[in-house]
Amino acid sequence: MQRGIIVVKIGGSTLGNHDTTLEDLVELQKQGKSLVVVHGGAKVTSEWLARLGIPTSFVNGLRVTDAETLKVVAAALGGLVNKELVVAIQALGGKAVSLSGCDGNLLWASIKSPELGYAGEVVAVDPTPLKLLLDAAYMPVVSPVSFGSVEGRTMLLNVNGDTAAGEIAAALAAEKLVFLTDVDGIHDGSGKAIPRLNLAEAKNMLASGVASGGMVPKIEASLRALTTTQVVRIIDGKISHALLHEITGQARQAKSRGTTIVPE
Repeated sequence: MQRGIIVVKIGGSTLGNHDTTLEDLVELQKQGKSLVVVHGGAKVTSEWLARLGIPTSFVNGLRVTDAETLKVVAAALGGLVNKELVVAIQALGGKAVSLSGCDGNLLWASIKSPELGYAGEVVAVDPTPLKLLLDAAYMPVVSPVSFGSVEGRTMLLNVNGDTAAGEIAAALAAEKLVFLTDVDGIHDGSGKAIPRLNLAEAKNMLASGVASGGMVPKIEASLRALTTTQVVRIIDGKISHALLHEITGQARQAKSRGTTIVPE
């Protein structure tokens, strides 16, 4: 069984012209690290929805997904964003294979709540395809588009990328889950970044409403991951080589900020 697996969640907001995340992924792979990449793509999806004149809205950081929105989500995340990431990683000398939650029964989901439409909540994970790729020294790049049964019909479901990353990290008993975001971690009620949280403190942030927007699914995913994963880090992916410094232990020297969430 593969050991020391690191799950990395990247979002479109952290991938810009001067971003070093993909370079870092390739360098870490060359160093022998076992990496699973889970990506979002809310920005690209929203752009395509706007082009097509389809309105979009969010509830607690999760996209409300009707039938037409689901088609765009599947095309944007499972197609364009996923393939562009794989091609970019390979262009830098990495070995990557694209997957979605639909492939190999990776992520089975159910409807999360009626108000969110075809937004899925993961109910089962089969990490077998990820382990096979890792054993062959490939980096799986996973789109969170998943599948499940809705009124007796098996169909695609839109699973949040943070949620998918947390579930995958838990299923793999990952050594670490790293969220690359466009902020310097989780903030308290006064707007100050919190360097460290345990499970109880993270749950309280959700219950009290201090955590809001896109940070809600990240904290919820962290709670899920920490059932087996040792540590979760939420860091600013816009900082040059943030991921490389985080994984190689240079984060302290680089004065990398962020939030660490641990079981105790």
